[in-house]
Amino acid sequence: MHLNWLALAVPFFVVLMLAEYAVSKKRNLELFSFKESVANINVGIAERLCDLFTTGLFFYVFQWIYNNVAIFHFQPGWITWLLLFLFTDFLWYWYHRFGHEVNLFWSAHVVHHQSEEYNFTVSARITVIQAAFRCLFWSFLPLLGFPPHMITVLLLIHGAYPFFTHTQLVGKLGWIEYIFVTPSHHRVHHSSNPAYLDKNYGDVLIIWDKLFGTFVSETEKPVYGLTKPLNNYSFLWQHFHFTLEMLISFRLAKGVKAKLKTIFGRPDDIDPRIRTWLERKLLIKDKRNIVEHKLTRAITWQTVSTLTILFFVILFEHHLNGLQLLIASLFILASVINTGAMLEHKDWVFYLEFARVFIIYLFATTWHLHPYVNITLLIFLLLMVSFFRSLHKRYTSYLFEVARV
Repeated sequence: MHLNWLALAVPFFVVLMLAEYAVSKKRNLELFSFKESVANINVGIAERLCDLFTTGLFFYVFQWIYNNVAIFHFQPGWITWLLLFLFTDFLWYWYHRFGHEVNLFWSAHVVHHQSEEYNFTVSARITVIQAAFRCLFWSFLPLLGFPPHMITVLLLIHGAYPFFTHTQLVGKLGWIEYIFVTPSHHRVHHSSNPAYLDKNYGDVLIIWDKLFGTFVSETEKPVYGLTKPLNNYSFLWQHFHFTLEMLISFRLAKGVKAKLKTIFGRPDDIDPRIRTWLERKLLIKDKRNIVEHKLTRAITWQTVSTLTILFFVILFEHHLNGLQLLIASLFILASVINTGAMLEHKDWVFYLEFARVFIIYLFATTWHLHPYVNITLLIFLLLMVSFFRSLHKRYTSYLFEVARV
C-alpha cells in the first residue's frame, strides 16, 4: 500500500505542542490561550492541506528550470550539499526580509505575525501564498544548477527547523547564539517592541543578519504580535485584511508612482486608518454575554476532528482520486473557516455546518456504496433540509446560549 508518510508530521507536531503546553503549566507560565492557539492551528491545517496540491507543482517548476535553463549542473557530494545549504539559507534571509519590507510579500507573511502569544502553535501560521513566494526565491537554486531532489530535502529541513525556535521555554544557548538562529533570536523577530522591529530574519543561520545589519540581541521582554493588534480570530479576516488594505490604498492613491508604492512599498506606507475603517464596516462585534464552555467544547471537538481528517487525507493521498481529494479538501477548509467564525461568535456558522454535512454526502457518493446506504444518506439530508429552520434555531441556541444575568 502506497502511503504518504509525511502525514506523520501532523501528530508529531501536535504532540510537541501539547508537551510545550504541559511544561508551561508545570512552570506556572501562561504561554497559551485557547482562542489564539486554535486560530494558529487553523492556519496550519489549511497550509498542510494546500501543500498536497502545491508541492508537486513546485518540484515540477524546479525540475523544468534545472533541465532547461540551468547555468551549471552540480553533482551530488558533500561540497554540493554544503553550498546548497548556504544558498538556501541565504535566499531564505532575503525572502523573509522582503516579506517584511515589501507590501506584496507582507500581505502573505503578515498572517505569521498576528498572534499575540509565542509558542509552538505560532509556527503553524504559514499560508500557502507565503510558501509560493518562498519557492519563487528558491527557483534561483535550480537555475544555478542544484538538483531538484536535493533542493526538496533542504526544503524539508527549512520547514522543520523554525518550528523549534517558536518557544519561550528555551533561554539563550551560549556559543550557539553566534552561529544559529535560536528561540531567543526569533522571539525578537516576532515582537513589536520598537527596538526589535524588522530584525533577525534568518532561518537556520544568524550570520546573514549580522552581515547585513539586521541583528539585534534579546535584551528586553518581547511584546508579541503586530504593532496594531488584530484582535480577531476569523480565518478569513486574518488572511485577507492586509490585502484589502492594499486594494483600498491602491484605489485612493493618485498617480502611477503612488499606486505602485502601495504594492511594492513598505507596510508603513499604508495608512493605518484604512484598517480601522474596514473593521468598522466589515467586523460586527458580538455584544452578547456568551456561555463559553459549550462553545469551547464544540471548537475543541471540531479542531481535533479536522486534524484527524487532515492526517488521513494526507496519509491516503495516493488512494484518493482527484474528485475525492477535492471534496475532502473543501470539507477541511470549510471546517477551519467555521471554527474561526465560532471563535468570533458568528450566527452564520450553522450555514457552514449545513454545508459541511452536504460535502460529507458528496464525498460518500464518490464511493461504490450499497444503494440502500446512498438512499439512507439522501433521506437524512432531505430531513435536514425539511427541518432547516428548527435545526438552525436549536443549534444557535445551544452554541451561543446567552448567560442569564
